[in-house]
Amino acid sequence: MNRPSRIALAAAALLAAHVHAQSAPNAQENRPPETSDDASLATVTVTAKGYAADAAETPIATTVLTREDLSRKQARNVGEAVRGEPGLAVSLDGAQGMNPVIRGLKRDSVVLLVDGMRLNSAQPAGAVASFMSLGLADRVEVVKGPASVLYGTGALGGAVNVRLPQARFEPGVKFHASAGYDSASRGLRGAGVGNFSQGDHALMLGASLARNKDYKEPRGRVAHTGYDSGAFIGQYRYRLDGAQQLRVSVQQHRDDDVWYPGATRPHPLPAVGAITTHSPRQTRRLYEVGYSRKGAGSHPLNVDARIYRQEMHRTIYVRSSRLGRDIITNDVTFATNGLDARADWLAHPQHLLSFGLNAWRMAASPDSRQGRPPQFTQFVPNLPFTHGRVQATGLYLQDDMRFGKLNVLAGLRYDRVKGSAASMKNRSVTRGLDRSDGATSASLGVMYEAAPLLRPYASLSRAFRAADLRERYQSGARSNGFYYAGSPQIKPETATQFELGLKGESDKLSYQVAAFRTRISDYITGMQLSGPAAVAACGAQQARYCMQTVNLGHATLTGFEAGLRWQMLPGHWLQAAYTRIRGTNGDYDEPLFQMPADELSLAWEGRLTPAWSADAGVRLVRRQSRVATRFARGTEDATAGYGVVDIGATWRFAPQQSLRFAIRNVGDKRYHEHLAEGLPGMEVKAPGRSFGVSWEGKF
Repeated sequence: MNRPSRIALAAAALLAAHVHAQSAPNAQENRPPETSDDASLATVTVTAKGYAADAAETPIATTVLTREDLSRKQARNVGEAVRGEPGLAVSLDGAQGMNPVIRGLKRDSVVLLVDGMRLNSAQPAGAVASFMSLGLADRVEVVKGPASVLYGTGALGGAVNVRLPQARFEPGVKFHASAGYDSASRGLRGAGVGNFSQGDHALMLGASLARNKDYKEPRGRVAHTGYDSGAFIGQYRYRLDGAQQLRVSVQQHRDDDVWYPGATRPHPLPAVGAITTHSPRQTRRLYEVGYSRKGAGSHPLNVDARIYRQEMHRTIYVRSSRLGRDIITNDVTFATNGLDARADWLAHPQHLLSFGLNAWRMAASPDSRQGRPPQFTQFVPNLPFTHGRVQATGLYLQDDMRFGKLNVLAGLRYDRVKGSAASMKNRSVTRGLDRSDGATSASLGVMYEAAPLLRPYASLSRAFRAADLRERYQSGARSNGFYYAGSPQIKPETATQFELGLKGESDKLSYQVAAFRTRISDYITGMQLSGPAAVAACGAQQARYCMQTVNLGHATLTGFEAGLRWQMLPGHWLQAAYTRIRGTNGDYDEPLFQMPADELSLAWEGRLTPAWSADAGVRLVRRQSRVATRFARGTEDATAGYGVVDIGATWRFAPQQSLRFAIRNVGDKRYHEHLAEGLPGMEVKAPGRSFGVSWEGKF
C-alpha cells in the first residue's frame, strides 16, 4: 500500500475513534420510500436501492451530483461530470466521446440510465453516455460496484442514472433557464425547463442547445473537437386520485458533426493516409408511458410500471486524410422495446421488500459499406450482421432489513439473455449464431450505525454481463483499422466483489471510505490475434490486422477510494477525493489494459459576502506507468502525471438569479487523460486555459 493510502486509512481511523464516543440516536426503522420532492436532497439516492433512500444509510458506495454540482463543473456530458470523483474516471476519444469509468470498468461494463431507463446501444466509437444533455439534468447518481440485482446484464462496474426534471403538481407556471460561454471552444450553450400545472394536470417541457468549435490546448487548436448538440424533453402527468398517476414522456437528443480524433489511425495503403472516425449525425429518441401508485397505511405498497421504446441512430463514417472523403460508411439504429414493473412493500416495520420485472429487446441491422481500393469511389456492402437481436428478462427480490442499529440489504435476481442474428460476415455465415444464457446475481450488505458519523459496512455482490450485438456478431473491417472476427458463442462474464467501507454524515461533515476487490471470470475483451489463430479467424488476407472478442480466464481489480466534505467555518467547505485502482490480467500476469491513474482532488467553497461566493479546486494525477505490454502489443503507453487548478466565483445578484465566472486549467497545463484513446503520442489532448461565464435563473 502506498503512502497516500496509509494516510487516508489513518485519517479514517482517527475519525472513527473520535466519533465513537458520541452518543448515537435511536436508529430509524424502515419507512416507505420518500416522495420525488424529498429525493431532491443531496444525500438521497434512488439508484442504489431502487427507491429513495439516504445514501449514508446504504451499505453501497455511491456518488450523487446535484444540479448545483453540475452547474459549478459546467460539464457537457456525463464523463466530464464524474471526473475527479472518488472511484470514478473518464475515458474518451473526442470532445463528445466521453464515457464514465467506475472502478476501472467502462463502456459495456457500466449500465447507463436516464430516469431509470437503459441506454442500449453498441459502442464502436464515441460514448453512449453523450446521448443526453446535462444542461437539462437535475442530478446524476452513481452506484459503484456490481449492481446486476437491480439493473441486470452489464452492471459489473456499477450504474449511472441521469435524472431529468419531472412534471410536478405545483400550481402555476415555473421556469428555470441557464446560458453559458467558454473561451477554449468558443462554445455557446443554453437550456430551459418549464413546469405548467393546474388541478390534476401537470406538464414539463425543456430544451437545450450547444454550439462548440474546435477547442484550444496550450499548443493550438485540436482539430475535430467541435460539434453541435440539441435536446428536447417533455412529460405530461395526470393525477387519477391522491395515490395514482399516469405519465407520458418524450426525450430527444441530437448531435451533429461529431468527430473522434482518438480513433485516428494510419491506413495500410499510403495513398489513403490516416483515417478518422466521425458521426455526421447521431440521435436518441425515447417514448415512455407509465403508471405509479403510492401506498398508504401501516404497510404501504408502492407500484411503478412503464413501457418504453428507445431508438439510438448513429451514422459512423471513416474519413481519409489524403483522399479527403469517406471510405467507409455505417448507418445503424439500435431500437429497444422495454417493460419495467417494480414495487416496494413495507411488509413489517423491519422489512422493506422490493421486487420487480425488467424485460427488453434491442434490435439492429447495420448498413455498412466500404470503398473499393485503390480509388475508394465504388462502395460495396460490408454487412457485419443482419437482423441482430439481444433480449433480456430479469426478476429480482430485495429485502431492506433493520434490526436496531444494524441494517442488512439482501438481493437476488435471475436473468435470461438471448442473442440471435440472421447472418454475419456479409451474409456468408448463417448458422451457429444463436446463444441463450441464464445468470443469477446476488448481493448482501451489512451496515452498523454506531453513530451518525460512524457507519461501517461490508458487502458482497455478484454481477454478470452478456456480450452485446457488436461483440457477438460484428465481423469485417472496423473503423480502428482492424479486421474483426465475430464471436456468436462468447460466454457471459461474471464479477464478484467484496467491499469494506465506512460512512458518516452530519450537518458539518460527510465522508465515505471504501476498499474493494473484484474478480472477473470469463473476462470479455477484444484481443489481437496472430499466426494460425489469426488466419483461422480472419483469413490469410486479414491475418495481420485480425482481432476477435474473446473470454480471458480472469481479471482482478483492487482499489481504495475516499471522499470527504467538511464545513471548517460557517459558509466555508473543504472537499477531498482520492482514488487508487490496480488491475491484473490473470492470463498474462500483467497490469490490466487501460486502468485509471491514481488521483487526489482537493477543493474549497466559501461564501465571501451575502451575494458573492468563490471556489477553487486542484486535481493531482499521478504518473501511470502500469500498462499492459504483452496484451496491448505496444498500443498502451505510460502517461505523465499532472496537476490542474480550476477557480470560480458566483454572484447572486437577485434572489433567483446568478452569474458565474470561472477559469479552468489556470496554469494552461498540457496533458491528456491516461484513458484518452489514440496511438502512442497521438492521444487527444485536454483543453488548455479556458475562461467561462454562465447565467442561471428561476422564474
